[in-house]
Amino acid sequence: MPTDVINPATGTVFTSVPSLGLEETDAAIERARRAFPAWRAVAPGERARLLRRFAAVVDDHLDELADLEVRNAGHTIGNARWEAGNVRDVLNYYAGAPERLIGKQIPVPGGLDVTFHEPLGVVGIIVPWNFPMPIAGWGFAPALAAGNTVVLKPAELTPLTAIRLGELALEAGLPADVFQVLPGKGSVVGQRFVTHPAVRKVCFTGSTEVGKSIMAGCADQVKRVTLELGGKSANIVFADADLEKAAAAAPSSVFDNAGQDCCARSRLLVQESVYDKFLALLEPAVKSFRVLDPADKSAEMGPLISAAHRDTVASYVSDADVGFIGNAPAGDGWWFPPTVLLARSPDDRHWREEVFGPVLSVLPFRDEEEAVRLANDTEYGLSGSLWTRDLGRALRVSRAVETGALSVNSHSSVRYWTPFGGMKQSGLGRELGPDALHGFTDVKNVFLASGE
Repeated sequence: MPTDVINPATGTVFTSVPSLGLEETDAAIERARRAFPAWRAVAPGERARLLRRFAAVVDDHLDELADLEVRNAGHTIGNARWEAGNVRDVLNYYAGAPERLIGKQIPVPGGLDVTFHEPLGVVGIIVPWNFPMPIAGWGFAPALAAGNTVVLKPAELTPLTAIRLGELALEAGLPADVFQVLPGKGSVVGQRFVTHPAVRKVCFTGSTEVGKSIMAGCADQVKRVTLELGGKSANIVFADADLEKAAAAAPSSVFDNAGQDCCARSRLLVQESVYDKFLALLEPAVKSFRVLDPADKSAEMGPLISAAHRDTVASYVSDADVGFIGNAPAGDGWWFPPTVLLARSPDDRHWREEVFGPVLSVLPFRDEEEAVRLANDTEYGLSGSLWTRDLGRALRVSRAVETGALSVNSHSSVRYWTPFGGMKQSGLGRELGPDALHGFTDVKNVFLASGE
């Protein structure tokens, strides 16, 4: 049965895609299993060449992919072009990996001991709706580079760019069935990745609740998992910071992609001695944040993904202490204005829970010790920022805050050449960077006796 695809900026259906059933999913996994030996045997240099060719084909279709994401996910055109470019860049980065996937020679008595990084087999990747293109690439590029075959399930709401990437992979010359995109329901396709014995690893990005379920299911087969889950990241502003710069940067750190970002700095901690001053600087920055038709080149934020999600986000604001609100278009589409809420205590629902929308919660703190305590008072630990001119404080707080990626005097979270992942209930394992490749391999140790 086909699934309708809705443009969140207009609320209208503009196409539909197939929704695969269990038999079709099993058939695709079986094709991937059969394709694995030949793909694994491809010479490292040739596998690298194919990935570089895939990157080049993506680059040739950059505008097409970006336009699809604007219509399907409501991303601003500027963000969507960056996201398509990120797929290209990640492919190019991991194209250098096959020829550098080296083992070790370990000194032992009586012979030679060496290690090999062996591919796992079929890897199942489950992609969320908030960043459909880059998160897909973060999974399939290193998995393919390491010699695995891939089955990828896009989110039901945003399948179009993944489907197109699967077509472009074939156009680039990847062998049939090495990389397959399987649109369908999570309860059918995604769950089958968890239960099918031929799928040897599952990569999942999404809610912590679903991630726990996937982890529990994979345990039955001792199946490897990489999980990138929820976040409620802190943005800590100390009194000695460049307040003007910190206030100007804060809106994009939480309102980018309409706040639908696990890395969103949605908890703003401001030292109490500069709290009022900082809010005075923050208000015009929020009210000038441009929420427009995502196809508009000047747009900084588009709509939320669905009407149901807009209702969920609104539920956090209805009984909260609203500091100030930005602007958003009226009429059709799933629009929601940038909103700043003043937390009465760390127990406020909007302070503790992941809203996943353009809602920023603000709370004052007294000193460094309290800032760290409040920042760590959460089940999550994915990202975060801190602002200070004191180098010693920057190092102390960076080490003390329990989060997988932290920025000082900026809001950078993800670079494809550095590791990304969460602590606590924000995830398991690391994506991107030089070490991600090892998450798609098993280390094999071989001892060769020297003989007499």
